[in-house]
Amino acid sequence: MSKDSRVDMTTGAIAPKLLTLSWPLVAGNLLQTLYNLADVFWVGRVSPEAVAAVSLMFPTTWMFISTAMGITAATIALVSQHVGAGEDREADHVVGQTILLTLTVSIALAVVGFVFRAPLLTLIGAKGAVYTEALAYIEVIFLSLPLTFLFFAFRAALQGAGDTKTAMWLMVVSAGLNVVLDPILILGFGPIVGMGTRGAAIATLIARLFATGAGIYILLRGDWGVQLHVEDLRPDRERLAKLVDIGYPATLDGWARSFSAVVMAAFVARFGPAATAAYGVGVRLMSVSWTVSGAVGQATATGVGQNLGAKTPDRAASVAWTATAATMGLLFAAAGFVLLFPGEAIRLFVDDDAVVTEGITFLRIIAPSWAFFGGVMVIQGAFRGAGITKASMILSILSRWLLRVPVAIVVAFSWTVSLPVVGSISGFGWGVDGLWWAFVTGAVGSFIIAVSWFRLGTWREGILDRPEGKATAGDD
Repeated sequence: MSKDSRVDMTTGAIAPKLLTLSWPLVAGNLLQTLYNLADVFWVGRVSPEAVAAVSLMFPTTWMFISTAMGITAATIALVSQHVGAGEDREADHVVGQTILLTLTVSIALAVVGFVFRAPLLTLIGAKGAVYTEALAYIEVIFLSLPLTFLFFAFRAALQGAGDTKTAMWLMVVSAGLNVVLDPILILGFGPIVGMGTRGAAIATLIARLFATGAGIYILLRGDWGVQLHVEDLRPDRERLAKLVDIGYPATLDGWARSFSAVVMAAFVARFGPAATAAYGVGVRLMSVSWTVSGAVGQATATGVGQNLGAKTPDRAASVAWTATAATMGLLFAAAGFVLLFPGEAIRLFVDDDAVVTEGITFLRIIAPSWAFFGGVMVIQGAFRGAGITKASMILSILSRWLLRVPVAIVVAFSWTVSLPVVGSISGFGWGVDGLWWAFVTGAVGSFIIAVSWFRLGTWREGILDRPEGKATAGDD
């Protein structure tokens, strides 16, 4: 198969190759955001209830996406390490088993979700017109779930091999198709009757069908670094078990992030609409840093994996430190720019004086910590590339559930509890500013721990198990 599309991270200057791997991932993340924004924009032309329905479904769909990301985190680690070791056929075998696993899991989730869709919507609080719109939307989303999982598998397979551009171009076409179809199917055009939220879901289904179909064709062709062989779709219990063992911590990682976001949003809501709006705007500004650092973290995973496969752990460490330093430098600069014009940054989204005032405070407290958020995400990517996904999961739980949320409770709110021996303890009562400082505490604290943990070098062995005399996949 042709390897021209691969980026080989085991040789040459590290920084330019990281940039080559990273920018298509940044573009892909932004395009994924475009998917979501297009749905909300056009659904907003239907009714407020339709917008509420789509928004209400976001936490549920993120749970599914986290599950897919867990499986594919294992794929990136294994494929990249096999490619680095020169074991292309083993890398192909991982791809086949990933396709099998993602199909099995996604079909099971789709069936269970579709069967229990009504009680699920009741559980999350959908009522009246919102319930009706949400039901129309989620029924189609459940049907499209296998396509979503398969596209994640395709993207992870190519990324592990060092090709991030091919999936990006498919995302460009897929997102473009979704943007074109949204107004037609949501509002109606000519003989096509507008379907509201169901139309948004159908547009997403069609776009994902195109991207997934093209992705499977590319894998079957095998001209982009890895190849899907039909014989590799036969269950390999050992390989499937390894994918699950490496992947489930990444899934729990995603769940920990999404649940903590819900909790922090609930905390902010207790301080009124101005604080809530400022938080919403601030998070949108922060999301740019997440997009960049998340993409660099994915590229770092590929670079670390390839070098561990090639048995060059020192270069793998250099990849991680180079990516971390570059990301943090970029985010420090971005934060500095925002701090020079905090009011203008908030007014890009809202022009209410109370919201702008609270938003300025938010940025002045949190923006300097963006680099630490980004640094942790890159180091988490390095751990994932080594296949040590449990470390990445622990860092997420530590950052959010041991540092951020407890600190928020202690610092932001006024309360008193009497305990035996210890006596009375009270919250600091700093108000909403305490919530902002909780974000900073989680970012800086987890960064210090992440750096210290990575420096221990417990990740240097990788996860490939190649005893003497063991045949590789496809050997007969």
